[in-house]
Amino acid sequence: MPTANSIMDALKKKGSENTRGIYARHGMAGKPMFGVSIADLKVIAKTIKGQQALACELYKTGNLDAMYLAGMVADGSQMTADQLNAWAEGAAGLQMISEYTVPWVAVENAQGREMAMQWMKSKKEHVASSGWCTYSGLLATKADADLDLTEIEGLLDTVVKGIGGAQNRVRNAMNGFVIAVGSYVKPLLKQAKSAAKQIGDVSVDVGDTACKVPLATAYIQKIESAGRVGKKRKTIRC
Repeated sequence: MPTANSIMDALKKKGSENTRGIYARHGMAGKPMFGVSIADLKVIAKTIKGQQALACELYKTGNLDAMYLAGMVADGSQMTADQLNAWAEGAAGLQMISEYTVPWVAVENAQGREMAMQWMKSKKEHVASSGWCTYSGLLATKADADLDLTEIEGLLDTVVKGIGGAQNRVRNAMNGFVIAVGSYVKPLLKQAKSAAKQIGDVSVDVGDTACKVPLATAYIQKIESAGRVGKKRKTIRC
């Protein structure tokens, strides 16, 4: 039976200087990590699928690779609010975790929306980013009938008014939220397009990479032209 220690050993063996360099250039330099590729993490994840307690142990290590692996394995629906908060708080300086891993599990939880709304108000950049990314995930996976459209309109207004003064990664997450509304919530397409036009080109420091922040107006237009507005996803996991 795999243990946290045996999995950490396996991760260490799969780590590489090249991958560590990639993660560092994305702004996560100096954080505990082995530098395991996503492809290798997926292979390891298959060997511990369904082992919830192990996933939570791995997350607590504070190691980037182990935390990301934990998100691949954990079932968010089984997590408590305290656990979700601990995951969000523990992702400081690790955008791969705060903007992907944490939302993956939060979206699956019955309290996902409440957690998202709570996190968005945080003054901690990584926690607020998790909040916006989690809500975007809910838009992508929940039927429109299960969404609070009035609340979402209000959040669009919050983005328009606050994105200019928001923290770096929060600006990125807010921009993603506008795109998510325009892509997945057909009744609010018009409002999302209006918000996208108002925020324009959003400036985000993406580290020493070639990554670019998508222009919300162009992204939504592309989805609309392809006839994919409102097409939901089964999961937001990569």
